[in-house]
Amino acid sequence: MRSFDSLNEREVLALAITLEDEDGRIYDSFTEGLREKYPTQAEAFSQMRQQEEGHAQRLRNLYQSRFGPNIPLIRREDVRGFVKRRSIWLARPLSLKAARKLAAMMEMETERFYEASARRATDEGVRKLLTDLAAEEQAHMHAAEQMGRAELSTEEMVSEKRRFALQIVQPGLAGLMDGSVSTLAPLFAAACATRQSWPTFLVGLAASLGAGISMGFAEALSDDGTLTGRGHPWARGVVCGSMTAAGGLGHTLPYLVKDVHIATSIAVGVVCVELGVISWIRHKYMDTAWPSAMLQVGLGGALVFLVGFVIGSS
Repeated sequence: MRSFDSLNEREVLALAITLEDEDGRIYDSFTEGLREKYPTQAEAFSQMRQQEEGHAQRLRNLYQSRFGPNIPLIRREDVRGFVKRRSIWLARPLSLKAARKLAAMMEMETERFYEASARRATDEGVRKLLTDLAAEEQAHMHAAEQMGRAELSTEEMVSEKRRFALQIVQPGLAGLMDGSVSTLAPLFAAACATRQSWPTFLVGLAASLGAGISMGFAEALSDDGTLTGRGHPWARGVVCGSMTAAGGLGHTLPYLVKDVHIATSIAVGVVCVELGVISWIRHKYMDTAWPSAMLQVGLGGALVFLVGFVIGSS
């Protein structure tokens, strides 16, 4: 690798051309990766790509007028001091937040490169172009930052809400329902059978963690998200498994209280809260009517609780 200070003006211009071409291709990737879900933001990146193309052409014209038609390929990897960037094609599906952040970082780094290069330039024409490009890159950086604070269009907001429901809410809700309901039977059966808090706690802990692992793997292996749009399978698995374990642990932790009767009373209260939260999530994100959501969740919880009580008392 060469140090930046060792580059002459010819090499600086060649490197600048490569940087502009690379940034333009990155913006092309942003445009393609975001067009379906965020068309407004994708169009903004497309315009930035055209501006980068204009920068590269101005640099080529200046280079060829000074040094001839042959432009050596000098890349950022050849010069010390540049921030290493992760390849965009490895970051699919592309996140809007990640694209905005990377765009701002790219423009800031390029602006500093142009400012440092302009200070070292001896040719007046080279210095002027590099100074102008530094100012334009600064404007791009501010535009990228403003893009991060811009409101999404109505279509994009609907798409974002749908993605959140598919990739986060649905697997999380499935896990919370399973953890909150399926662990009721073994937990309360153990409480009725042993009439002791600690054994009941151990049963609930084992049931909650076991259910979390099982549901996590089941969700992760259900589909790869390519056709359903449900996101990365292992991310869904983590969400589903975590919420399953949390749902079971919620009414298991009260059995750390030594008095089993007090612990059971607290656990029943926690179960009521959990079932209420599940009903609210179904109503808000799954468009289920309040009475229907409460009836479905409450009836299921009551039946499982009854099974545990009957078995534990027999």
